[in-house]
Amino acid sequence: MSDTHSPAAPPAVPSPGPDGAAAPEPGPEPEPEPGGLPLRLGETAALLGEYRWIENALYGVVGSWVADIPAPSVQLYLDAQSMRHAWHAELWAERLPVLTGADPDGLSVPSARTSSLFSSLSGLSGASATSGPGWSWPPDDEQRPIGALPRLAGLYRVVLPRLVVSYQRHLRATRIVTDAPVVRALRLVLNDEIEDWQAGERIVQRLVNRPHDVVAVYQFQQGLEAALVAAGAGSGLVDLPRSVPDE
Repeated sequence: MSDTHSPAAPPAVPSPGPDGAAAPEPGPEPEPEPGGLPLRLGETAALLGEYRWIENALYGVVGSWVADIPAPSVQLYLDAQSMRHAWHAELWAERLPVLTGADPDGLSVPSARTSSLFSSLSGLSGASATSGPGWSWPPDDEQRPIGALPRLAGLYRVVLPRLVVSYQRHLRATRIVTDAPVVRALRLVLNDEIEDWQAGERIVQRLVNRPHDVVAVYQFQQGLEAALVAAGAGSGLVDLPRSVPDE
């Protein structure tokens, strides 16, 4: 693998904070472990393939939510974030190892747990875009679609935090001598994901302004986490090899 061609810069993302302030600077990323056990080529391929699938799924899901949100500033932010996820998917596609007899697209598959999570995150079609009851219908009512606000909370309080943990754990397991292109991509993507996570949390806090919103948000968030844990999830969103420590 080579990293001779630098990818195009990601689109700029406006801050959606209520006071117009820029997003807080993310903390430093974990450094690669110089003496850690290196990941096998097949293990790296499987991880990057699932990362590619996740980022591509986030591109589609987040982009589809733009019309569901009644706030123009949030719509603008989600559109820009969606394009950043598309850029991340391209980064991972470019860094997929070349394996004999393996189709790169065939490597870009989710685990059953990840696939189920994104099905839940997408919600039912027809979610209301108004600020009335449909904005945050509790997800336990099977006759109604999941509102846009609970889905936003699921993204920013479950999916992105867990994805950040997976990327951080992977970065700690890399070796700069052999994994330089992957290390560079992990650092770029991590910076974006942490900024999106922080900005998204500000959005959720700004939009949760009724007791009913609180109930809807936490019911959906709890449901996502409970499903992940029941499916065997540990730390992070993507399963890393057992040789990779949690800390």
